[in-house]
Amino acid sequence: MFSLQTIFGQGNQFYTLLEEAAVAAHDSTVALHSMLKASDRQPALDAFKLARMREREASDKISQALVDSFITPIEREDIEALGSALYKIPKQVEKFADRYSLATRHLEHIDFAPRAAMLEQASAVVVKMVKTLRSMKLEPMKALNDELRALENEADRLMLELYRDIYSGQLEPLQMFLLKEFFEILEKAIDRCREAGVVAYEIVLKNS
Repeated sequence: MFSLQTIFGQGNQFYTLLEEAAVAAHDSTVALHSMLKASDRQPALDAFKLARMREREASDKISQALVDSFITPIEREDIEALGSALYKIPKQVEKFADRYSLATRHLEHIDFAPRAAMLEQASAVVVKMVKTLRSMKLEPMKALNDELRALENEADRLMLELYRDIYSGQLEPLQMFLLKEFFEILEKAIDRCREAGVVAYEIVLKNS
């Protein structure tokens, strides 16, 4: 006969898998920031695709574990929601990298690195939030949620500056289009981080 500790200990695999997914998402943002702040800014797509593959593997393992496991440490719907939110972060990053590789020669004078740095910071906070789920302590999670919200607000402010540049009349039509498209992809990636953080925060609210 299994003890309750043994049964619930087996359920901890979900925390491990969610942490793996969060780290893979973060690694994709690190690769993006490194690429955009490099002097040549040449896309190295292998790094993004590797992070995306790790994210897919973690997502598949989470789905299979939900099928195989009778006991889960938190509600199944919450595990699915967080896994889905984490999955979307590297997907958005890879979308940026793939398109950037096609348009590099048109983007030589546009500096995406500051926004990419914010995305990297946001994904790092998400990793901390996912790791905090093991303890289910509300105060540390609330502090991380506030930090992530502040990053999102700053990203929104930077987007307003972007639109000021777009409507200045000093850019060529193609530059205007590309500037808007690529910054909106980065903004959506930060939104994906925020969505994952909200799910993690709500899980602790329900279980603390």
